Amino acid sequence: MKTKNFRLLLLILFVSIVAMTNAAPQKRVNKELQHIYRISLVDKHGSKYSLKHPERFLSPRALERRARQGLQVDSTDLPLSASYLKAIRKTGANVVGQSKWLNTVLVSNCNAACLEQLNKLKCIKKVEQVWMAPDTLYAPPVRDRLSSKENVASESYYGKGETQIDLLNGKPLHEAGYKGKGMMIAIVDGGYMNADSISLLNNVRILGWKNFAATHPESIFKEVDHGTMVLSCIGMNRPGVFVGTAPEAEFWLLRSEVDNYEQVVEEDYWVQAVEFADSVGADIISSSLGYQNFETKVGDHRYSDQNGLTATNSRAASMVAQKGMVLVNSAGNFGRGSWKKINCPADAHNILAVGAVYSNRINTEFSSIGPSADNRVKPDVMSMGGGSTVVDGTGEVTTANGTSFSTPILSGMVACLWQAHRNMTALEIMNLIRSCGDSYDEPNNIFGYGIPDFGRAHKLAK
Repeated sequence: MKTKNFRLLLLILFVSIVAMTNAAPQKRVNKELQHIYRISLVDKHGSKYSLKHPERFLSPRALERRARQGLQVDSTDLPLSASYLKAIRKTGANVVGQSKWLNTVLVSNCNAACLEQLNKLKCIKKVEQVWMAPDTLYAPPVRDRLSSKENVASESYYGKGETQIDLLNGKPLHEAGYKGKGMMIAIVDGGYMNADSISLLNNVRILGWKNFAATHPESIFKEVDHGTMVLSCIGMNRPGVFVGTAPEAEFWLLRSEVDNYEQVVEEDYWVQAVEFADSVGADIISSSLGYQNFETKVGDHRYSDQNGLTATNSRAASMVAQKGMVLVNSAGNFGRGSWKKINCPADAHNILAVGAVYSNRINTEFSSIGPSADNRVKPDVMSMGGGSTVVDGTGEVTTANGTSFSTPILSGMVACLWQAHRNMTALEIMNLIRSCGDSYDEPNNIFGYGIPDFGRAHKLAK
């Protein structure tokens, strides 16, 4: 009888622990909250590298991309000063991230004494807090189980992805043999749950993956399937089931977003991911991320900031075309709210900010609107983001809503068009796509230049 009661007591205790784990997040026990700071450096004096030998810090593919477009490697490409980094580490600060383009460093493990020493260094221009640990601890991520549901093939080659490619008139490029082969697309997102194990994605050409979220070191494949769905819009290659807009392209999967919080440091992570994409030679960056308000209220963006040169990620985004890449970024899903405007970095110069329409070409009610604060047309173009076909983290073909999906659908068509016309520069490709929008003659704050016709763009380029 005693043994039975003891077992019952253990069972109750176990159930209680499980319930507590799955309930509200646990409170932190550490009294001193952890922080991450962004350090802006004055220059790059003391860098180990030279512009005379760019092959030491950029891949052959990155250099070839610049050469093809007549672009020079400049000081923003140089890695940071080794002597400055050494001085920063001597204060006790732990370097957790760097940006070459913006000449900034992310550091953690800084107490008051460390901060005092940092502010005395002559190589430092500014120190800003960009992350403070949340006051809760989250349960470790658990992968979704893969679905056992069978996908029934249709007579259509594109399967359930046909409508979204037809909206952009993308079939003429595919029929001419341009499906993204040889094009490298870097996806910057928050997580790619099960993308390494979903059978439908087995033939997607994934070159590698990298995590830039210093506060979230878990595998990018363990949690959040947002990136998985984004990847499927472009790379799916299952005739009769679902074919994406660039089924023969190659991909780098990069994580900069952390699902558990919204803080300024994520913009810094985003910049690092974009710089990495440049260094490995990506042609196109597809980013379904954007920021406006943060939970700590530190760094909130005002509309007046949306000039493409103020927000950290917008500043970097405005440099992407200078490196010879096309950045395709979601306009945002604030259309229903009081903000309504595009996010950052959708306000950046020389990118394609993408809004969302339904299959009937009517704009979705959630799609963010423009213009930018300096009165540039935003969004740039539109694509299908209402009822988009995706593969989710369980491996099931389903639908989803958001500019998060109109963006990769368009990114894939950019890859096909650029594959067909490799002599064109990033700026020329983007201008061509805008010029083929159905609102090009009368752009507006909802549709921008409209829904581009990629078949027409292909003809014009020829």
